[in-house]
Amino acid sequence: MTSGTDRPSPAPARTSVDRATALAVVAIVGAALIWSTSFAVTKVALDHVPPMTIGAMRFTVAALLLGVAVRCRPGWSPPPPRRRAFMGLAGLLGITAYFALENVGVELATASDASLIVASYPIITLALEFVVNRTGVSPVRLVGMLLAIVGVWLIVQQGADESGGNRLWGDVILILGGVVWAVYNLVARRDGSGCSPLVVTYYQTLAGAAGFLLLSLTEYERWETPPADDLLRVAYLAGFCSVAAFLAYNYGLRRVSSSVAVNLLNLVPVMGLISAVVLVGETVGMIQVLGGAIVIVGVLLGLHRIGDDERQERAPGTSDTGGTSKTTTGTTRWNSQE
Repeated sequence: MTSGTDRPSPAPARTSVDRATALAVVAIVGAALIWSTSFAVTKVALDHVPPMTIGAMRFTVAALLLGVAVRCRPGWSPPPPRRRAFMGLAGLLGITAYFALENVGVELATASDASLIVASYPIITLALEFVVNRTGVSPVRLVGMLLAIVGVWLIVQQGADESGGNRLWGDVILILGGVVWAVYNLVARRDGSGCSPLVVTYYQTLAGAAGFLLLSLTEYERWETPPADDLLRVAYLAGFCSVAAFLAYNYGLRRVSSSVAVNLLNLVPVMGLISAVVLVGETVGMIQVLGGAIVIVGVLLGLHRIGDDERQERAPGTSDTGGTSKTTTGTTRWNSQE
């Protein structure tokens, strides 16, 4: 008779799983920290580079980097033209239209306002989904949506009181950007190409860069040779915010649920405020902090049980890494290109 001590211990396997989960969490937190700096970096670069030109430079470089990454994958072949056209249309909406609004909003408002307002985008997306799909809203999610609205109102109200019309218009444009991003999420979910998130992002970024190149022509009178520091900032936005952070985030999604990833992304507004103070020298008022905290609480309530909903809807045998599932094009991807 064998004793209980002779049985193989599962501890090493558990240790390996725990280590992989920890690395996944570190990857998502790292992505969140990188994305949180994008508003402040953009704000500084806007001193010498117009908003559409920044978008053109940033996403052209990002498209080149993603193109290399896609073509280095073994067995890669381009999707059919019809699928590429759909991804391109989504890119014009989610990259060209959204980031054009974001860049203009950041130029008129502040990096700290952008960090806090963008935190409400998951709620805007959920609200649009409820309207379009005519699904019911649980009391908890309804409270979350209302709290997020109150939080955004506090942020916008303080901006209007302190800086007048330009900052107010910037905040309004940032909120409009959230609506565009929500529409993009609904459109992107209809992508049935079955391509990996990397391939989808590459074609969306390629189309978004083309759209920005056309928009940047409207700013030719403002073109000047940017300082080397601003070129480095644009390179950082392209290489780190649009490529490296995206890859890290999708790596993390292989080991943690989308609901956990959403909660970790709430680090973005917190670290965004810090980067706005450190990199731009902005001052943050208590009303802004209060409004941002209310937005985060509202988002957490609004996404209540969303992980359970996704597990119920996901077919057996599928994973967060395949195709264009909700984890890559839904509420957890609201900041994946920041």
